[in-house]
Amino acid sequence: MKNYFRKVYTIFILSVVLSPIFAKSQTIGGGQIHGNFQMDAQYYLKDSLIGAPNVPEKLLMNGFANIIYSNGNFNAGIRFESYQNAMLGFDPRYKGNGIPYRFASYTNDGLQVTVGNFYDQFGSGMVFRTYEERSLGYDNAMDGIHVKYKPYKGIELKGLIGNQRFFFDKGVGIVRGFDGNFFINDIFGLDAMKTKYTIGGSFVSKYQPSSDPVYNLPENVGAYAGRLNITRSGFGIMGEYAYKINDPNASNNMIYKHGEGLFVSTSYSQKGLGVILSAKRIDNMDFRSDRNEVGNVLIINYLPALTKQHAYTLTAMYPYGTQPNGEIGYEGSIMYNIKKDSWLGGSYGTKVSVNYSLANSIDKQKLNDTIAIGTDGTLGYKSDFFKMGDKKYFEDFNIEINRKFSKSIKAILTYAYITYNKDIIEGHPGAPTIFANIVVLDISYKFNTTNTLRMELHSLMAKQDEHDWAMCLLEYTIAPKWFFSVADLYNYDNPDTKRRFHYYNAAFGFTKGTNRFALSYGKQRQGITCVGGVCRQVPASNGISLTITSSF
Repeated sequence: MKNYFRKVYTIFILSVVLSPIFAKSQTIGGGQIHGNFQMDAQYYLKDSLIGAPNVPEKLLMNGFANIIYSNGNFNAGIRFESYQNAMLGFDPRYKGNGIPYRFASYTNDGLQVTVGNFYDQFGSGMVFRTYEERSLGYDNAMDGIHVKYKPYKGIELKGLIGNQRFFFDKGVGIVRGFDGNFFINDIFGLDAMKTKYTIGGSFVSKYQPSSDPVYNLPENVGAYAGRLNITRSGFGIMGEYAYKINDPNASNNMIYKHGEGLFVSTSYSQKGLGVILSAKRIDNMDFRSDRNEVGNVLIINYLPALTKQHAYTLTAMYPYGTQPNGEIGYEGSIMYNIKKDSWLGGSYGTKVSVNYSLANSIDKQKLNDTIAIGTDGTLGYKSDFFKMGDKKYFEDFNIEINRKFSKSIKAILTYAYITYNKDIIEGHPGAPTIFANIVVLDISYKFNTTNTLRMELHSLMAKQDEHDWAMCLLEYTIAPKWFFSVADLYNYDNPDTKRRFHYYNAAFGFTKGTNRFALSYGKQRQGITCVGGVCRQVPASNGISLTITSSF
């Protein structure tokens, strides 16, 4: 009987992996099956000059497939993942094959119940957010029970309990949470009122047993948050405050100080104009279901990053990673469309975006309390809530001008000035703060409805770190099927003349229907990549990469 189930399991896994490539959306038993597949593989070449680590396997691969069945109010699905072994830069604890994500859910009379794995977010995420970001190798999915209920118009309630994903296993801590949203206008029948009010609240706790011989560690750690959102016409303002009780852990050096966070954002928009202003304060808000872990694992919450997510290679060379143990941040953005047929707007109009962000340390006044065996340890420090510290972590001023000159030509000009504290952000003690001026020109020429040539010219100028960089990229697209590109990233002013490397890359891709194939060869510089303030290290590499994506 055991062999029978093993055969069934094997057949099922093969169908999961192969069906997205060969099948279209299928209807079974009145329901529908759909999903997607992705495989990333790289063959690594030796390149000790750029610091590329040795890869004994030569070929590494990350792959996954989602298979989802939907039938009315019922949904179920699985995700098969394979790491043979994990590609460089991803945690090596991703290894082998498995089904780390499977779920079933149904909805009935306003009640939605999910068993198995799920993702969710409470408010801005400061006390709870589970999500997947595959480019970072980040996945903190819950495994348990999740309930949503709408008992009355304008009221949304959520409850959950479970463990978090820990690679192909589960974390030791149990996470419990409750969240509520209350749409005031709907509840009290104020639909005609122009100003809309929404209030919400969350409570999340984690349980982890302790037998620590030195510290009297809290086994239950709770966090709560309250939020308010007000909108009227083109104006909106939202704010959320979060508080976490004492939570000594590996990230905060086992101190017993409480944690807190404040996030406020206001926006205004009308035709041709958009303005966003945001601010936050984070203090000791690293919240995990395992107090002994560090890095991007078993994180219960998400701390919003108030920095622009740059898309170009050199503007993204120095990205910011949120500092959960203390930061004050500000961001402002203005987007303006200059009218067409004006001197500045030209025949097609011009879009101008200006963005500024700052991340700074908080005020910390160290306490002289001592640790005694069997006690609650030290509070570590005290902090004035509204006082900034003396360290600048990150600063980014950038302006982007997007203009179409004719039916064939359009261009984007970007300038950025970035201050980057490498010591704090990357954890390199003694590393100098980097001050970089970056210019990017992106020009596209459209020959006809299907053929387009695009060129990027980059320049980064800095007197610290690896000094000046230049980059050129050419991309030719034959829509909707083909693209070809070549690029060269050149560190022409490295203070070590032996390390003035060219990081070249050549790629082409083919798309047919929902299937896409991309093949590239080139070198990757060592650095970090960040998405939304969450980062991972990217080691140097040289090799051939293949990506296949498909959906049905």
